[in-house]
Amino acid sequence: MEFDSIDTTIATLGHPKITSSIRRHEKDSISRNFVHDSDRILVDVNLKSLIKLAEEGKDFPAFELAGPRSKIYFDPSKLRCALVTCGGLCPGLNDIIRAIVLELFYGYGVRNIYGFRYGLQGFIPKYGHDVIELKPEIVVNIHEMGGSILGSSRGPQPLDEIIDSLERMNIGILFMIGGDGTLMAATKIADAISQRDLKISVVGIPKTIDNDIYMVSRSFGFHTAVDVATQAIKGAHNESEGYPNGIGLIKLMGRHSGFIAATATLAQQDVNFVLIPEVDFDLEGSDGFLASLERRLQHRGHAVIVVAEGAGQKFFDAQTTERDKSGNIKLQDIGLFLKDTILSYFNRKNIEVSLKYIDPSYLIRSLPANANDNVFCSFLGRDAVHAGMAGKTKLLIGRWNNHFVHLPLSASAGKRKQISPKGKLWMSVLGATGQGSLKND
Repeated sequence: MEFDSIDTTIATLGHPKITSSIRRHEKDSISRNFVHDSDRILVDVNLKSLIKLAEEGKDFPAFELAGPRSKIYFDPSKLRCALVTCGGLCPGLNDIIRAIVLELFYGYGVRNIYGFRYGLQGFIPKYGHDVIELKPEIVVNIHEMGGSILGSSRGPQPLDEIIDSLERMNIGILFMIGGDGTLMAATKIADAISQRDLKISVVGIPKTIDNDIYMVSRSFGFHTAVDVATQAIKGAHNESEGYPNGIGLIKLMGRHSGFIAATATLAQQDVNFVLIPEVDFDLEGSDGFLASLERRLQHRGHAVIVVAEGAGQKFFDAQTTERDKSGNIKLQDIGLFLKDTILSYFNRKNIEVSLKYIDPSYLIRSLPANANDNVFCSFLGRDAVHAGMAGKTKLLIGRWNNHFVHLPLSASAGKRKQISPKGKLWMSVLGATGQGSLKND
């Protein structure tokens, strides 16, 4: 990854001149330590890389540290804020909403906070979705619930109508919670706002259960997904051990990146084969998946397989270009395909197997966040508020090198993080499973 070409500049609506309303007296036990824009977190902490940049006379790329500023741009008594959740459901959405509302209300004294229903549809008059006035009593317990109290939707909406709605309601900060498609939409919305010369801050909170947002080391909901996926692996392992030639097959989320499959495998090391989008594999042949599975059954009498939903798409005759409303190519169902392929393979060989297929995907997506993600979401939501109040715009809040930082939307939108087939994570998976390459040379 080339870090020296990354532009870390954060756009602002203007110079912040208002003393922050979260300032406390110096003797107050809850006085704040404010963050300055000069507080930076290095993008690349590799010493060799830093020495090379120094020798070339280049600056060290660094992100702004997230957190409260001593001076803010918006007057809290006059500010109106909007929240929207877009795309697929994910554990932690309600936690983010709760953290944003509570920090705005109690931290800054903002009283006008609005939730737009069902994603970007909420801004478009023809849908007729109500706007929710968000107050502490509305959000106080929502972290115990799965899904999003604002609902969601997929797909683009007319840009001008979105900006018109923001302008009509005199919105000052728009918080957009969503994945790659949402971050690209946020970029377009922020650009359109600038073209109209409006003073509206656009702050993104990156959401993807797959943990595949570029330049974001961890996205919320991922730890919850791994937690629940390990339970599925335990169940599959127990089922496979309970029958002669038992096979447990689990399909997990991961359209383009296999982070959930790989991490859950390391968390619950009962898995023998892991199939992910980043690593090619063959079905047939002496070193292919089916022959390797047969050898595993001969040796141990049972096997557990984890497959990410985006793996093995090359095996389908009709490579579809059909896309969903978010613009994602519709994937073929690799889980059911593998189930049928495995059963057919052993049937041809007159080998009796007992295969149990588990797909916990929608169960995982709609669950409340676990304790780890609860805390993580609280940090993300509150730092999003601090950024917006300071007048920063066209940015997202991310985790990088163990710090919460401000990233320009341009650094992540339209790009994807994937597992390196030669990296530590995948090498650890190979070591834990012993599966080999599953490719015929």
